Amino acid sequence: MIPAPTGLTVRPLTGADELGLFCRLSYVLDHELADDLATGRRRPEWMWVALRGERVLGRLSWWTGQEGGSPQFLDFFDLDDTLPEPERGAVGLELLEKATASVVPAGAPRPEYGRFVPPDWREDPVARDVVEARIRVMEASGARMLVERLRLEWRAGTPVPEDTGRLVFRQVSGREDLLALMTPVMEGTLDAHGQADLASGLSAREAAEKHYDEDFAGLRTPREWWRIAELPGGEPVGFVVPARNNYHPMIAYIGVLPAHRGHGYIDDILAEGTRVLAAQDVERIRAATDLGNVPMAKSFARLGYVNFERAFDMVWDEA
Repeated sequence: MIPAPTGLTVRPLTGADELGLFCRLSYVLDHELADDLATGRRRPEWMWVALRGERVLGRLSWWTGQEGGSPQFLDFFDLDDTLPEPERGAVGLELLEKATASVVPAGAPRPEYGRFVPPDWREDPVARDVVEARIRVMEASGARMLVERLRLEWRAGTPVPEDTGRLVFRQVSGREDLLALMTPVMEGTLDAHGQADLASGLSAREAAEKHYDEDFAGLRTPREWWRIAELPGGEPVGFVVPARNNYHPMIAYIGVLPAHRGHGYIDDILAEGTRVLAAQDVERIRAATDLGNVPMAKSFARLGYVNFERAFDMVWDEA
């Protein structure tokens, strides 16, 4: 049981002019905050601080991918790591619970929590302390770890393999064209979010539709970039969705149909997605894959993607 802290004021920001107060603690996404506020991806009432006098002891913020939307993701949760335990945990839990009670409607599911962490966070005692302190608070609030992911980056100047000719690539003709391939890819998926969707009772088709509608809606780039991979005779093998979100060029989604796994086609498909984006003269291409998805991680490594960071996602199970 984490004891309640004393002398603490927990409140949302009064406006964007308090961004400096919020930034007295730091995180790798601080540089995005001002633009997020200006574009409506964040709101001051979603950005909370825990204060003792003028000292910021904790902060958190939700994010949405669409202006005017409801909170989709809890992506900031920072604590003053000079605080001793159990005080640090007590501050974090009070901040989290009070802010959630105000921002998330009663009875609604809590948005997922995610954090970017150093790739070697388990080996670095300081980084490990920071990460585990957040995990303890989240677990005290009823959350559980869903997945740890590798964050990957292709950088300009990295060679891109030429098309081997094993596959033929065409543009995606529409929503149904892609969903017809996403559905079988969901079966036997190594992706933790996909597995969770299936475990919740969704069919493979319903899980594919959810992924398409939620994750692709905010992509800013033309769908002409999306590719379906086929054998020379026309049989579909897989697909890749090269795109750009609000922040980076990215490989948004990639998959190989179950019948064609184990033949190395993932490298051909990833190379095509990388070529599409590299042709736009981008400085980098971001991607991510679950730590447990070893085949996908190896493919990214073969294509020259560097693991520059990790991330973890935590969820609250609905009652």
